[in-house]
Amino acid sequence: MNRKRKASKPLVIQNDRIVSLYFDARGVQSTMFRHDPYALALGYTRTMMGFLLLRPAPRRISMIGLGGGSLAKYCYRHLPETAITAVEINPEVIALRDQFHLPPDDERFRVVCADGAQFVTGTDHRPDVLLVDAFNADGLPAELGSTTFYEACRRRLSDDGMMVANLVTDEPDFQRYLRALREVFANALALAPSEGSQHNVTVFAWKGAGQVPSLAAMLERARVLEPRHAVNLHATATRIEYGKRFDWNRYGQPR
Repeated sequence: MNRKRKASKPLVIQNDRIVSLYFDARGVQSTMFRHDPYALALGYTRTMMGFLLLRPAPRRISMIGLGGGSLAKYCYRHLPETAITAVEINPEVIALRDQFHLPPDDERFRVVCADGAQFVTGTDHRPDVLLVDAFNADGLPAELGSTTFYEACRRRLSDDGMMVANLVTDEPDFQRYLRALREVFANALALAPSEGSQHNVTVFAWKGAGQVPSLAAMLERARVLEPRHAVNLHATATRIEYGKRFDWNRYGQPR
């Protein structure tokens, strides 16, 4: 399927505790705590940071989808040696960056207005971690869940790079996305139910033939990383381990 992607007009809703980004009334895209703008307020973003259990010190991170910039801000603060590029197709979303306390562009952080599906076909970046979280009002754009897109992502990763994607199990194309991921990454793939969500699932996919570390190894890495990070990586390790045995085929109706 190759439906044309349309930019969704962002809507900011806020109160004295939070600032949230919506594209429509069906679901929140991003949430920021006023008292702690760099915290990860939504559980699925905390699960996506589980890449630290597998790639604890990335030199370069690229992100497809900016939203309110929660992941970008967290990585900027807690990974001070990492260069970060966030790609967002919608200039109206980028225009909200000050409202969501995103840092200004500098020598290791930049926001690029571009189509993520085209960005990964370029040759000027080899990220160690590629985060894909690019939903609009209609869900995940078809071209960001295609075999062609995942192949481009894999090519652009560094030699031991990892892609992390946010998917939603109640989308009718969920199984198609999984088939595409397995076609490209084969067994170098792990799924974890996302924290605080009935439908979000985090996909970890990587280059090479390595397997997910044992639960004991992930818990030990979580212990080492704990002083430097404001997310519960112990819980994420358990989610990844649970995902190894979960029957993901129960979700979605393939088209």
